[in-house]
Amino acid sequence: MSDYVPEPAESGGGGTVTIGVEEEFFLVDPDTRLVAAAGPAVAARAARAVGELVTEEFALCQVEGRTPPCRSAAELRGHLQRVRGALIAAARAEGLGLCASGTPVLQEPGPVRVAAHPRYQAGRAQYRSMMDDFAISALHVHVHLPDRELAVMTANHLRPWVPLLIALSANSPFERGRDTGYAGWRSVLRSRFPCLGPPPYAVSLQDHERLAETIAGTEAMLDAGMPFWDLRPNPRHPTLEIRAMDVLQDLDDTVAVAVLLRALVVAAEGLARRGDPGPAWPGEVLRAACWRAARDGWRDEGFDPVTGRSRPVTELAQQITAFTAEALEEAGDLGEVTALFGRLAGRGDGAARQRAWAAGGGSTAVVDRLVLATAGPHGERG
Repeated sequence: MSDYVPEPAESGGGGTVTIGVEEEFFLVDPDTRLVAAAGPAVAARAARAVGELVTEEFALCQVEGRTPPCRSAAELRGHLQRVRGALIAAARAEGLGLCASGTPVLQEPGPVRVAAHPRYQAGRAQYRSMMDDFAISALHVHVHLPDRELAVMTANHLRPWVPLLIALSANSPFERGRDTGYAGWRSVLRSRFPCLGPPPYAVSLQDHERLAETIAGTEAMLDAGMPFWDLRPNPRHPTLEIRAMDVLQDLDDTVAVAVLLRALVVAAEGLARRGDPGPAWPGEVLRAACWRAARDGWRDEGFDPVTGRSRPVTELAQQITAFTAEALEEAGDLGEVTALFGRLAGRGDGAARQRAWAAGGGSTAVVDRLVLATAGPHGERG
């Protein structure tokens, strides 16, 4: 939930659009495997190595790492390795582990302890007990798009892809030691809030802002200028921000998702520039599709953004690859995305991996394996 994003550079040579990533992580005690309220201390220690690329997060048991704007997958991978490395080293210095999971596997009873940031405290006051279990860790991707009007119109084309993004990133089956029966429980927790989830369809930037102001007027949104929808023109920086995904265990998966989203924005922006307003799927339909994606993750079937019917997720992977192929090839990223879908086909999503680890050793084994997978060097492949 950080409001800081490094200022993106202009598009690189050859028309390559810059991207940036934010990753949120839990801190865990290696003895109890419970999350540990040490975010400020770990962030301060890591900042000695990477400066403002790390920060504390909403819950005291979390930290966030972020990259500067990057032009290539290789550059992005290098920054992610450096920032994850700094957070891992800082956590270890505090006697803790760094854990990439959308929800805490184990935590003490009682409400989540919230950081002192005024906006976090305002959220606690406004939403009250809805925040008691709101400890969730996300992956946010920023794609450089300085024209806010065009960003809103581009988001119209991205809205129906949000369920697929939830499915491919599902990495939160457990909460407080229990299997929720969902692949992406983080998305379920977010869906309780009236101002989170896919953004409403908007015919213009003015329409988008009017909708945000109206919702904020009901007090269902903290600030009309900073909506927390899954897609938004970033309030302070010239990017389109995609916020639907769970944080991922495997750093290579993070890189692949980021470059896929860059290509998706580039393809959708092209349609928007040509005057295509995008498919006006009702919000109720998309919320239902997101619910199923959170339940099932990367298995069985998902929402077809064109027809609205259910299709096997393997076919949806082919569909999004075909839609983004030109942009992926231009940026040299097709191999990254093809490899991502190959890994999903071979080992499943993060939720499937967590459940496999639980079957072999229970909740404590899940935490231990998540810490190993987060540490890398590129994330554990097991």
